[in-house]
Amino acid sequence: MDIKKIILSTIVSSILTVSSITAVQATYNSSEGQVVSDETVTVYSSRKEHLIKPLFEAFTKDTGIKVEYLTGKGGALIERLKLEGDNTQADMFMTVDAGNLWYAGSQDLFQSVQTETIKSNIPAHLRDPKGLWTGLSVRARTIVYSTDRVKEQDLSTYANLATDQWKDRLCLRTSKKVYSKSLVASMIYNQGEDKTGDIISGWVNNLSATPNAKDSHVMNSILAGQCDVGIVNTYYFGRLIAKNPHSPLKLFWANQDTTGVHVNVSGAGVTKHASNKEGAVQLLEWLSSAKAQVIYGSLNKEYPANQKVASDDVVSAWGSFKQDEMNLSQAGLLQARAVRLMQIKGYR
Repeated sequence: MDIKKIILSTIVSSILTVSSITAVQATYNSSEGQVVSDETVTVYSSRKEHLIKPLFEAFTKDTGIKVEYLTGKGGALIERLKLEGDNTQADMFMTVDAGNLWYAGSQDLFQSVQTETIKSNIPAHLRDPKGLWTGLSVRARTIVYSTDRVKEQDLSTYANLATDQWKDRLCLRTSKKVYSKSLVASMIYNQGEDKTGDIISGWVNNLSATPNAKDSHVMNSILAGQCDVGIVNTYYFGRLIAKNPHSPLKLFWANQDTTGVHVNVSGAGVTKHASNKEGAVQLLEWLSSAKAQVIYGSLNKEYPANQKVASDDVVSAWGSFKQDEMNLSQAGLLQARAVRLMQIKGYR
């Protein structure tokens, strides 16, 4: 191994949040009619343990197949997969945001999986067209506003937040985060680069403060009176409301008369060098099933990617909305243009 790879390997190892693979064991008795198996699927995941362990435990209970998993930062796990090559232990890689899934696919880390089960369970716009990855839970990135200072009828589109009405009233998350990049990529896809550039310029002019590091900070700024409106992922709103159910905040579904609200996914793909491809495909199909989708929704207040499954009661209370049905691979394909445009327009 050359010195560059040694250095990169050291950096990746230091970034990962755990140093060993955790196993979800199958300890079920065949005499009780439950499947017992020595088979194991290994997953690298940028999703935190508390959001994946219940899913893997349910899968093991249903199938008898053990799941071993390693959690860490998405970028570090991708670099690890690249370094490991065909020596990797990983059969599956799970991460958040279609932009990240697309990047992993662009690095030749996935293999195509296009089973009839996945096609039936997950809509085409939430899956890679070549079958490299599939969305497994959905989050909308939409407008959040103060119910004390904003009338719902004054809200309409992402573009409307660029108008003079919202001067010094807008809070945003930093453009450095992938969720912001994917939203702007979808706007470029739907409206073109020139129109999107105008919208970003208007947003920047309307900011009441420097962009925030987190969506939770955007909502806290609204609650503190620093701004009146913002753009956040819906599950962040769900977390805040769970802690403070009487907070004077509400979601507004953007672009309902045009493209629909921007949605994104957490998802997964089977790795190119999976040693247990069959088990990984079985896990991917199971994760798209109704049973798994209910668990997904309850864990993080996300929407099911399988649209035959009802949302969690808390999530359902926010109301229904029209989704933007842009294929989410575009969030990756247009990401570089989105980043460049935000830099040009001064969105930091």
